[in-house]
This record gives sequence, C-alpha cells and structure tokens, in this order.
Amino acid sequence: MSDRRAVLAALLSLTALPALAAEDGSRVEPVALPFAVKAMRGPGSDVALSVATSGLLPVARAPAGASADPKATGNTAPPSVVVVWGEGGGAVLSLEGDRLRTTLIGAEAIEGFAAAETPRGAVPGSRRALDGPLSAYLTGPTRALGGAPGQGTVLTVRERQPVGVTAEPKAVPVTTQTLAPGDGRVFAGRTPHITRLDGRPAVAAVTAQGPAVSGLAVAAKGMDGVWTLRAQTPPQAGKGPEGAPLALAAVSDFTGTGQPQIAAIRAPDGEGVLQLWRIADGTLSLAGEAPGYAGPVAGEAADLAAPVPRGGGAPPDLALPVAGRSAVAVVSLKGGSPVERARLPLPAPAAHGVAVLDAGGTAKTILVGLADGRLVAVSAP
Repeated sequence: MSDRRAVLAALLSLTALPALAAEDGSRVEPVALPFAVKAMRGPGSDVALSVATSGLLPVARAPAGASADPKATGNTAPPSVVVVWGEGGGAVLSLEGDRLRTTLIGAEAIEGFAAAETPRGAVPGSRRALDGPLSAYLTGPTRALGGAPGQGTVLTVRERQPVGVTAEPKAVPVTTQTLAPGDGRVFAGRTPHITRLDGRPAVAAVTAQGPAVSGLAVAAKGMDGVWTLRAQTPPQAGKGPEGAPLALAAVSDFTGTGQPQIAAIRAPDGEGVLQLWRIADGTLSLAGEAPGYAGPVAGEAADLAAPVPRGGGAPPDLALPVAGRSAVAVVSLKGGSPVERARLPLPAPAAHGVAVLDAGGTAKTILVGLADGRLVAVSAP
C-alpha cells in the first residue's frame, strides 16, 4: 500500500508543475489523474464510442425530454469523449460547456472495451476502425510471408444490414468482404480510417512492401455494393533499412472542397514529413508536404494526430507532434501545402496520443498523453 501511495504522490507532484505558455497565449495545463497514462483513445475510436454509449457515464445519458427514437428530430450523436487508462485506473474526458470534465472509471471496464478493438479473426495487436454499421480491420497474419508483427494480408470490411420489424428476435445480418493490396504488398500495422468518398463509404489504409517501403490505399464501396481498391499511391521508402511505414494522421476535408483528403507522415520515426494526398478520379495525388513532424513508429498504437474543427464552415486544421515530440503543432492544410498556425510546447514528449474535444463543431480542447504518464490539456487556438 505504501508503494501505491508513493506512486500517487509522485503523479500529483507532476501535475503541480507550472503550466507552459504557447506563442498565442494558450496555456498547456496538466490534468490531475490518480494513475499514469499508458494508453489513450480519442473521439470516434472504438473504445471512446463504446464508453460513451455504455451507460457508465452521466454524460452518456440522453438529456431530459430527448426522444429515445434515433430518428427523432433533435436527437444527438453519442457524446464526444476521450478515454485514457493505465495501471490501476481509467478516466473519461469530456466537455461540460467550455469546462473539461474528468470521470474516473474502473480499469476492468476499460480493459474490456480495449479488448474489443481487436475482433475475432483480426491480426493480433491490431485495432479496428468503426463507424456506425461499418467496421474495417486487418486479417491474415503475414508471418509466413516474412511480414512484420501487426501486418495483414487482407483488409476485411464488415457491414451490419438493416433488420425489418418482426415479432420474433432476429439476428442482425452482416456482409463481409476482403480486399488484398496485390503486387507483393501487405497491409501495414496501422489502424484503417473510415470516411466517405463521393457520398459512399470508403476506407483508407497503409500498405507495405518489405520493412522500409510503404504506401496508401483507398477502398470504396460501389453502387453495386461491392468493395474494391479504388486507388493506391506509388511505394515510398522510409529512412534507413528498417524505416517505419507511413503513418495515417487523419482523413478529413482539410481543403474545404467537399471531398476528404488523407494526411500522412512519411518516415514518422524521426524527422518525418507531413503529406496531404487528394483522392480524385481513382487516383491519389500528392497536394503538398512539409518536413519537421512526427508520427507513431512501427508497432506503436498511439493516435498522434487529430483534426481540429474550426466551426463556421471553415475546413479543419490538424494537430500533431513536431519532430522530437516536444511540442504539438496546429497546421492548416486548406491550400494543400501545410502551414503551421500554432505551436504548443509540451513539458514532456508526446507519446500516448493527441485528441481534440469540440463543442458544436468547434474545437475547444487539445489533449496530449505524455511519455512520463501525464495528460495535458490546452485550449485550441
């Protein structure tokens, strides 16, 4: 028990360190937690969606007077939350007005939600992407092909189908399709991202050829309901013979054109290059790039980038660590080429995640999980 008290005292002393100030006057404030953060999941992740709709949190309950019918006018989507956990505990971060709210929950509950990120048949250690009835994850371990841990030979897409009203309970029908990248490629150990392309579901993923060559692939659902690989980038070499594959930073309409673009980090281990890829006419084209940014290294599960909604119809920015992870940058991609709008210094390197909480479509708080186990918050610029 004395050891536990010592750990708690050390963590509380860390949260008491003075806040850092960014160039725009924003302050990077530590969030007091009774445990060291070891993992973090942002809004839209499998864990965050599960926690937000589980009934464990007051924030997940419908407001007074709200209809239980999901088709009713005025019903809202699941609340936007960030989930962090470590040895001995977990916490859910949400917004109450403009104030950051912290709700502690048991480590056992968090572990159950985290285990569901890797569905049956998925590559061990990989995570699925989830968006409504659609999920996407990697299957077919590549060990027999000499692939790295976490890679998959195919991308599996599963969709729950509508069920008509019946008097008897009925199993929800699910369609499953698998896609292979071909040309001696496999899917790299990166979590896929679900988006919409030309109004139809699409999935972005990272492919790999050997230990140091990777690229992007986009799968899309056709009018006939069949999924195909719509586009792939040429292979790109990482840095060094063991260079990490491309990291998917985020997929969003960063340029305000009405179609999504893919933000990725080439050679994320070290002096990475932030790239913006456009998707049009079945091809992926590089719109712009800038050096000096970092992403997760091979085998690292952290989500180290997140869109920053600006509200008012403006396209979102992107928050991600700079090279060395000593600060988080907020970057505009509106013109195609990255333009840094703000740089937020951190008291320790970013390690476990970068996530954004928004209210009404405008970013309010950027949360960063640090290498020393702390969680810090900064008002979005």
